Amino acid sequence: MPIEKIIVLEDDLIVRRNLEQQLRQQRYDVAATDTIAGARELLAKDTFDLLFLDVRLPDGEGTNLLRELQTQPEKPLVVMVTGFGSVESAVECMRNGAFDYMLKPFSSDQLQVTLKKAENFNQLLKVNAYFSHAEEDETGYELQGISPAMENLRQLIRKVARTQATVLIAGESGTGKELVARALYRQGPRHNAPFIKVNCAAIPENLIESEFFGHEKGSFTGALNKREGRFELAHNGTILLDEVSEISSHVQAKLLRVLQERELERVGGNRTIKVDVRVLATTNRRLEESVERKEFRQDLFFRLNVVPIHVPPLREHKEDVPYLARQFMPRFARKHGVRVHGFSDACMAVLQAHRWPGNVRELQNVIERAVILCGDAGLLEPDHLGFSPQTAAPTPSLTVSVAPTQSPPASAPVAPSAPAETGPISLAELEKKYILSIMEETPSRTAAAKVLGISIRTLRNKLKEYGVTHKDDDGDTAEIKPEGDPN
Repeated sequence: MPIEKIIVLEDDLIVRRNLEQQLRQQRYDVAATDTIAGARELLAKDTFDLLFLDVRLPDGEGTNLLRELQTQPEKPLVVMVTGFGSVESAVECMRNGAFDYMLKPFSSDQLQVTLKKAENFNQLLKVNAYFSHAEEDETGYELQGISPAMENLRQLIRKVARTQATVLIAGESGTGKELVARALYRQGPRHNAPFIKVNCAAIPENLIESEFFGHEKGSFTGALNKREGRFELAHNGTILLDEVSEISSHVQAKLLRVLQERELERVGGNRTIKVDVRVLATTNRRLEESVERKEFRQDLFFRLNVVPIHVPPLREHKEDVPYLARQFMPRFARKHGVRVHGFSDACMAVLQAHRWPGNVRELQNVIERAVILCGDAGLLEPDHLGFSPQTAAPTPSLTVSVAPTQSPPASAPVAPSAPAETGPISLAELEKKYILSIMEETPSRTAAAKVLGISIRTLRNKLKEYGVTHKDDDGDTAEIKPEGDPN
């Protein structure tokens, strides 16, 4: 992360001008002053990345300003400078938040080392702040599958990962394109550097340029401070442009410049910033068709499509469905605290017969739903999957030996199947149907709550949400009462 703006706070005129000159020769923006009051004025007007601070100054001790800066949300890195150094002084400064400590006179080589350390540390802080505010990634699983198609994909990843090539990963939604990108990153030469993701489809049109390239303070309404973009955060590392086909033509032109020249300018800025990043991009569209329709720049497509990787849809390697289902089941059983032991033959036949338009992500969601609805019954059955009757019925061409579905014991109610719809129903709707079916088969709320494994209070709230009435525990039909009702 580049250091751009520096304050030199030094009362010795010769030292101050010499340091200014060296920094300006390296194209840093430098502001100089000889008093603490002057430094406070500079810091109030602008944001600075680095401060060279003398320990002894005409209007006070530099350590007092150092302690004052630590209370500010936006503060520069501070390098203490003194001609009267001691171990005690150095320890006190570092304890109070100084980044480094230099003794006068210092050489240009010492200055270079300090600046390089400051730039690396500055990037570490920014990347850490980005990850601390980023949404938790719930899809960070390994790329799994035992089919020839998945093995070929893994072999291709191993070949491409060790290079610096730009990669365009194409495939339908839910196939695992991000997992491919993360595998390329982990197996690549930049695996110890940052991996920064930009979800191009989730960022509003008016903010995506700022997210990509950053902005300067005051460049637009709400830009209260300077902000580094994702490309700067990914410097020396890897950036993932997720669903790159969603960006506007204006941003496409600027992105093309970054890929060609490896440089950018922040929104509202005029400084050219060099970046060294490996670019990975994903898309669920056929970009060739988007190019033909003039929706995507042809020159940008060629820049991104250096190494194309196609992730096959699940219907093209359906032999992985049983394997993936058995991988997902124990994971969700642990997550939800449910004791599930496996799949019935009928359940597995339904899984293999399904077309999986949502691919692996749909399979993952279906297994999680089934685990939740199965409870501690032990085996996942077709009714737990939430498919409509049309999608749940195995096709005649399916060459799988299927055992007949066994009827569950009378004491263990089974979740109702979804109504005849064109696709799976929502988990909330399935939960509602299941609860209402249990209510019909039990004499009271207490009994129903026991079967469902929830409290009477929770059951009452659910029924109130559904807007239904039920016989209360005394056998009388009563309207659902408010949550605070003691009965």
